[in-house]
Amino acid sequence: MKHFLKRVVIMIIGLFFYALGIVITIKANIGYAPWEVFHAGLANTFGFSIGFFSIIVGIVVVITVILLGEKIGFGTISNMILIGIFIDLILFLNIIPTPENLIFCVLMLILGLFTISVGSYFYIKTGFGAGPRDSLMVVLTRKTKIAVGICRSLIELFVTVIGWLLGGMVGLGTIISVIGIGFCIQITFKLFRFDSTLVKHETFSDTIASLKRKQ
Repeated sequence: MKHFLKRVVIMIIGLFFYALGIVITIKANIGYAPWEVFHAGLANTFGFSIGFFSIIVGIVVVITVILLGEKIGFGTISNMILIGIFIDLILFLNIIPTPENLIFCVLMLILGLFTISVGSYFYIKTGFGAGPRDSLMVVLTRKTKIAVGICRSLIELFVTVIGWLLGGMVGLGTIISVIGIGFCIQITFKLFRFDSTLVKHETFSDTIASLKRKQ
């Protein structure tokens, strides 16, 4: 049980850093990452918070992947709920300033991408299951037989266009986010000497069975 609780704490820390990184990229104010364009567009249209729509979109995506036959884990649901809550909390506290100089805005955006990468490291290493949007990418790749990279790009292009039409901010930061997040994750994982391909993610049934064995 102690090991399980330790994993939960590490996962929560990871999700907090992930949300913090998202807020930093938003506060850079030069264009949001694709999913944040979508969430911000929905928030702009319907009047609720970005974090709220992060959760709502997560719920819709989770239901979709379940209907398409993908198994989810404890981490999938935690990701869906906690990141949205943390985003709204950090935005409400208003502790991250928006720089006025373009160079500092770009540097701040890159800092946000690295913060997301650190969050991804802590979150993924616990092995509680992929996040909703990653699960969607996986299930669409399996169903369509389209290469995973193309699936990911098509999904992000779709949400970016819809979010932009709804009023989400698309700009230089969007391009930097799309291109840069992969490099930031690669550098971060290398610094931590972490190979994400070695992580075996648990489904809900796996986690429950593991807890029962340890009782």
